[in-house]
Order: sequence, then C-alpha cells, then structure tokens
Amino acid sequence: MELHGYFRSSASYRVRIGLNLKGLQYDYHPVNLLKGEQREGEYRKLNPQGLVPALVDGDTILTQSLAILEWLDEQHPEPALLPKDPLARARVRAMAYSVACDIQPVQNLRVLKYLQSEYGISDEEKVDWIRHWIHEGFSALEQQLNPAPFAAGDEPGLFECCLIPQIYSAERFGMDIAEYPAIHRIMLACNEIPAFVDARPENQPDSTL
Repeated sequence: MELHGYFRSSASYRVRIGLNLKGLQYDYHPVNLLKGEQREGEYRKLNPQGLVPALVDGDTILTQSLAILEWLDEQHPEPALLPKDPLARARVRAMAYSVACDIQPVQNLRVLKYLQSEYGISDEEKVDWIRHWIHEGFSALEQQLNPAPFAAGDEPGLFECCLIPQIYSAERFGMDIAEYPAIHRIMLACNEIPAFVDARPENQPDSTL
C-alpha cells in the first residue's frame, strides 16, 4: 500500500493511526500542501479534489480519511476500529464524524486561506476562529464520552483515530486539553500506544518540526 499525505494534515494523521493500529505496512509519499503539490497534475490523478490523503492498494485508489479507515476495517477486520454492536457502532461513528465533519473542516488550510484572502482576517483572528470551533466541538464531545479508557471501551478505534489529530491541532494553537477531562484521559492513554506515537507529525519523513 501507498499513503500519499502531509505530515501535519489531520486527515492524513487519522489514516496513519489506523494503518498502524492494524499493523499494516505502507510506503509513505509526501504531498507538500504549503507548496501546492496537492493541486498538481500527477497527484490530481489520484485525488481529483486535490486533498490529502490518498491510499493506493494495487489498482485501488481511495480518498477521504473516514472512507479509507472503514475500508481498512472491512478488509482487515482485526483489530477492529468499530465495535460489533450496531448501536455502539453508530455512537462511535457519530463522535468520529463530529470531529472529521464538523470541527476539523472549518480550520482546514484552504478555508483559513480563503478567510484571510477574501475577508482580510488577521493571524490573531484566525487563531480565535480555530479555538472557537474546537472548543464548541470538544465541549459537546465531553458530554458523550463514557468513563471507559476509550470511546468504545478498552481499545482505541475510529474515534481515537480522529480525536488525536484534532488534539494535536488544538495544542498547536495554544489550547489546554486538561480543560476537557474525558478527552484529556483518552489523549494520555493513546500517548502510551506505539501506533499513535509512530503516527505523530514530528515522526514523519516530511516533518519540518
């Protein structure tokens, strides 16, 4: 398998965690978002949206991080990223989607660039924007997480694949995760798991950290 992504991209980070949790080997191909490589012709053949990541497995090309993670779970069922019980699966999906579909997209690089170029927001206003939407999302998640170590019980899965990259972004913009006790608890647990450590942005070949 080949993973085309960017070290700091939340969506790429999610897929790295999922691949690591599954114990799957892959070749990493950096796509530099700051240089606009995601919009170049060769990469656009993999992902016409011009977004990362893209996962290539033989003749199969997959895009969109959650679609990739669920495909991985179906192709490589163990260890599972989603619980077997249908209601538990729906609840985990709902929390994962709240990160991947509600919190993260409004702080995507292309959204922030548009806000600055079209509406002239300052760097300080940009940071306030990011913190606002993370706080809104994290505050809601706090009310949905149970006391178990992870969202689905004793093992991390789809939700944690989404949450940990979002925590990285929150800390990058000066937020204190300790203000969200349930999220903080999950973060500390994930920090002890090699699959999460190896997926960190600073541990990627294209990292500039």
